Parts: sequence; C-alpha cells; structure tokens
Amino acid sequence: MPHVQPGRVAAGAGVCSGGVGPPRPVRSPQGCDSGVWVTELERTPAPDDGPRSASRSETCVNRARLRITLDGGQPSAHYRASTMKPLDVGRVRVENVVEWYGPTRPTWVLPDASKEGVERHRDWLAPHFLDERGRFLMSIHSFIVQAPGLTVLVDTCVGNDKPRENPNWNMLRTDFLERLGAAGFPPETIDLVLCTHLHVDHIGWNTRLENRRWVPTFPRARYLFARKEWEHWSARDGDEYGPIIADSVRPVVEAGRVDLVEGDHRISDELVLEPTPGHTPGHVSLHIRSEGREAVITGDLMHHPVQCGEPDWNSNFCDDQVMARSTRRAFCARYADRDVTILGTHFGAPTAGRIASHGSAWRYLTGGVSL
Repeated sequence: MPHVQPGRVAAGAGVCSGGVGPPRPVRSPQGCDSGVWVTELERTPAPDDGPRSASRSETCVNRARLRITLDGGQPSAHYRASTMKPLDVGRVRVENVVEWYGPTRPTWVLPDASKEGVERHRDWLAPHFLDERGRFLMSIHSFIVQAPGLTVLVDTCVGNDKPRENPNWNMLRTDFLERLGAAGFPPETIDLVLCTHLHVDHIGWNTRLENRRWVPTFPRARYLFARKEWEHWSARDGDEYGPIIADSVRPVVEAGRVDLVEGDHRISDELVLEPTPGHTPGHVSLHIRSEGREAVITGDLMHHPVQCGEPDWNSNFCDDQVMARSTRRAFCARYADRDVTILGTHFGAPTAGRIASHGSAWRYLTGGVSL
C-alpha cells in the first residue's frame, strides 16, 4: 500500500490487555467543562435530544438486532434518505454509510447555539440541517473513499456491544456492518481505516466482539492514527476514557495493525492528511485531490454547518477552545469560494457542500455541488 509505512506501533509495546472481554461501563466525570467529546456524549441526554438508537431494555435485555430509527419502529423515509449520494472527485469516489441520524438539541452540541442565534441562519440551514422545531439534524457515519488501488474507511462510528453510559450508545446492536456490506464494502474489502481522531464516536467499529474478545473488525486493514493523537489518548488509562480506548483502540494496537503518522502524512497520490488540531491535539482532516478536483473530509473541526456562519461556536467537546476556533476560521477562509467539496463528518444528507463567504463569516451551501 503506497506511503503507509512510518511509525508502526509494536504489538504489546506499552499496551495494557484491552483485548480480553468487554470492559465494564465507564463512569462520566462530574461537570461539563472538561472539553472531551466522551464526557458530554457519555452523559444522559435531555428528553428532547433526539432519537435513541434503542432503549436500554431493548439493547441490554432483549439483545435484539436493531436498526437505528427515529421512532422506535421501522426506519423512516427521512432516515433512509440520510445517506449521501456518491461523489466522484476525479478518480476517487466517496460514499458514506450511516450508523445514526436524527435531530439533536443545538446546545447539547454547541453551548452557544441559542434558539435565537440558530434561527438567524434558518434560511440556509433548513431543511437539510435544521428541522421545524429548531433542532440540528446530524449524523454519525463512516466515509468510504475509493482511490486507485486503495479503499479507505474514514472514522468508525460508535460500534456494537460497547458499554457506554450514554443510553443511546450503550451496548448497541445495529446492522451497520450489514449496511456497509450492502453498499459493496464488506469488512474484508477495506485496505485502510483512518480515524480523524480518537473520540468515542469515531473508533467504535475499529473492533468487534468475537468469543468475548475485542478483535479488529477489518481483517486486512491497516489502521492509521496521527502520532500526536495516539500519544495524547494512550496516556489516559487511569481516567474515564481508558476503557473506551481499551475496547476500541488498544486491540488493534496489540494486533500490530496500527501505523502512527504525522498530521500532514501522504497516504497516496490522491489522499493527504491535513492537520486540524483543537478539537483534539492530533485531529486531522482528509484532503482528496484528483484530476483537478478537490474535496476535504472535515472530521470534527466542525460538527454542524452552522459553525461556518458562527465560527467561534465551539462544541462542548473541544480540547483546546482557542485553537479549535482558530483552526475552524482558517479552514473556512482557506476553502471559501473555491471549487472544493466539503464533506462534514456529522453533517446529515446531502453531507457534501461548499463554503461561501458571507459578510465577516461564511455559509455552507449544498445547491452548487455536483453529486
């Protein structure tokens, strides 16, 4: 595989035994200002935070195989429409497979997103990214990037069978892998798994439970992490995030499947990492360039398109608040008014759009994108 050799992590090097059995549910710390994604998402949401993938009793007692729905019944048409249309960027094709889609209370994600502040942007956010009740429409999905000779899965969602204190995510039994296969990408077809960062909703399907052990989900794949990101999270065995790393990251490290790279690493001629720190220390985005066309997969430098219009609105989950704002502003300025497709990692369908200048800030527009 081209250009993916630097910095492999030796199996067992400085690694605890995270691959044996599922860890116990983790405890969230008190307060909401620690700046870590898991800290907020592991807390029980308010009743209007949106759809639950399944109730705790469904997932923990009945253990039924569930599809994520908006109403607890069959998947709605709105959910079925939440997958983006395939996007061709020169010789590279980008698709996504959705694990979760639905409405979310804005301040749960962005603490500054008051009702009045959000409504200022309704004219360009609705109907794709804002519902009639003023809730954000958001998604947790993986991107599949097909470059010449290389199939890359970008971010791996929440995953199944993982003990999580957020009841929406606790011990899920979704059909995500079946839908990935139905899209033409069964696990054995994936060459490379790229995690833009190591937060809980980006690493879950790195592993699956097999005979009470966490094993790599994608049997042929190398797993690519930014070195700075791994160094940050691997030092947190003793805190509330340790069990999440233990069930979703350390098993692939122990299996010798991880390559640690710099934030500007070139994966192939068409795919290059772009350092976008702030949300986490080693956060990266993926820049795609082929035959004169360009696209960027954001990761979590933005959680919702409204942050183009309000670039100083950080998420509850950003590690470095000042750097997160600076990175977001620089990103919007760099790609505004250019023929570059921006693919939001938590943006609902159509998921692909472009950044346009608007006064002292920007807007995220989908109408001009050729899908």
